[in-house]
This record gives sequence, structure tokens and C-alpha cells, in this order.
Amino acid sequence: MKHIIGGNPAQHVPEVKTVLVEEDSSGQRLDNFLMRELKGVPKTHIYRIIRSGEVRLNKGRTSADSRLVAGDLVRLPPLRLSERQAQKAQLMVERVASAAPARNFPILFEDDYLLAIDKPAGVAVHGGSGVSFGVIEQLRMARPQAKFLELVHRLDRDTSGILLVAKKRSALTHLQDQFRQRQTSKIYLALVAGCWPAHKKVLDKPLYKFLLDNKDDSAGERRVKVVSRDDPIGKPALTLVKVAQRVAKSAAMPAGCTDDFTLLEVTLKTGRTHQIRVHLASEGFPIAGDDKYGDFELNKALLRPHHSPPLKRMFLHAWRLEVNHPVSGEKLELLAPLPSELEEFVSYATPSAP
Repeated sequence: MKHIIGGNPAQHVPEVKTVLVEEDSSGQRLDNFLMRELKGVPKTHIYRIIRSGEVRLNKGRTSADSRLVAGDLVRLPPLRLSERQAQKAQLMVERVASAAPARNFPILFEDDYLLAIDKPAGVAVHGGSGVSFGVIEQLRMARPQAKFLELVHRLDRDTSGILLVAKKRSALTHLQDQFRQRQTSKIYLALVAGCWPAHKKVLDKPLYKFLLDNKDDSAGERRVKVVSRDDPIGKPALTLVKVAQRVAKSAAMPAGCTDDFTLLEVTLKTGRTHQIRVHLASEGFPIAGDDKYGDFELNKALLRPHHSPPLKRMFLHAWRLEVNHPVSGEKLELLAPLPSELEEFVSYATPSAP
């Protein structure tokens, strides 16, 4: 909890405030701390007051990337926003608060430092990019007594499965360090159309993230593609693939489908945007139900309930996660079973041996 030192709430004129940084915010960057403290204030304004020296850390000038320590004193200058900016800031705060209904999610693990939930498909992890709210905003509304709730990592909106939320700043930084240093083990389940070759176990292909052009009103939509190894724009991306189950042709196949499905265990060694989806599609095995990189004709066919349950979502699930507890160091093995709609789709078909 942060304490405000000085400042008279009865006055309505802008005034200097000094905020004491407590343990929950230790290790956080100054710019991120201010964005949380000054909700609704434009980022450009926050960076301007840092650069100008109006924000002080322990009475001295500082920079946006300075890391805070418990006990630090942060001076917040009077916010001289225009009437329009002030109204916009207040509107943003009110909009998020009113748009995010309280919601709890299935809990896989919880203690004083960490919360692991089973995120359903179709829910963004946070608001932004046209989404008013996500998992983290809903959790905060459902747990108003919680002093600190922050996402440790992210999942695509259409991906279900394990999502970690830190309940203390120290836990957040420790867990994020594990992800950055690749000390975690993340395994997904993905269903692809076709018979995946059992010998194809390593996909080591650089990826490049870009925005679509103005065609078909898709400006600004994010996409990822594989690029050559010598292309300087590419980011290293490594994915390990193992056949979990082959799903033979059966009554579960919609009319017009002739190929088998393969259920894959996919392990991420890097965490690039859309990595699994793009890597599998680049091998000619798109994930069933993927509306960005998938087989669109197959996706349409899978929506029609002929002799099987329809597949109305992308078949990608964050199934297993191994991390070290941020305080005890004990290895945590988290498991989120396949959602019922995915389990039913696979179970209806006749499995064959790998």
C-alpha cells in the first residue's frame, strides 16, 4: 500500500505530492509506477514530466527506467492538464471501472505470492487494442481487497490454459526473470490437420512481427511470419514438437475432410508473438480453428456439426507449466486439463497409435 505524504484533499488546485514506495512496488520501473499511480494521465505527459525533472526520486532527478526500492520517495508534480485532457483521463478511469465486471476464474494454485488460473478461450488477458478489459481487470474487480495483482506473462485471447498472476511485486520480478532466462517449461496442446511426421521435433525458425496494410480495413492488425536465418529483421524462435495422439479419419471428420488430425505437445523455448501458430502453419500443419494462420476452408467445415461436435475455437491450450516458486524455490508443476469442448472433439474421433 502506498502512503501519500503532504497534500490537502480539501483543496482542488494542483499540488505537489510525495509517494512512499512500499514493498509491493519494489523493483518496478518508474514509468510503470507512475502510469499506475496517475491512472488515465497520457503516457506522453508522464514521460515529459520525468524528462523535465518535475518528477524526483529521493529529491534527485531520475529517468523513466529507474528501478524503485521500498522506502523510496517519489515526488509527483502538480498535474497541469488541460480541461480536455483532464476530462479524457477521468473518462478513461471511469470507463475501465464500469466496463470490467468482477469475475473469478478456475484456480489451479494460490498462495500469498502467486495465483495460477485456467484462462478460458475468447478472453483477453488485459484491456487495450480495442478491448475494454481483460482477465486482470476482472480479477481486480473481483478482489477489491487485493493490494497487488499483475500479469506475469500473457496468452493470446483465443488460447486457453495456465496464466500466472503475481500477488506481490517481488514475486512478479522473480517469476518474470525465470521466463526471460528460460528457466520455465511451457507445454501446449495443439491439434493440427494432417499426419505430423514423428521425426520432425525441432522448429528453429526466426520470426518477424509486422502490421497489416490498409487493405480490407485491417490496418494495424498484428501478424507474424517466418523469415530466413540471415534476415536481420528476424528474431530467434525455437519450438519443440512431440506427437501426443493421432486422430484417425472417422465419423468425427466433417464432409470434405480427408486428412487425419494430430494432437501435438508443443514446448516453447522462446516466447515470440504467435510463435506456435506460425511455426506449425509454416510446416503445412496449421492449428485447427486458427482464424489468422489456419486453413479457412477447414475451419468452416469444422464449424458444421455433421457427425461430430463442432469446433468453434482455435485448438491451442496452455496445458502444463513448470516454474520455481518465487519465495521457497520449490518447483511447481501446474496442469490445466483440456477444456470440455476440445476434449469432446478429440474423444469423438477414433484414436490410432502414434
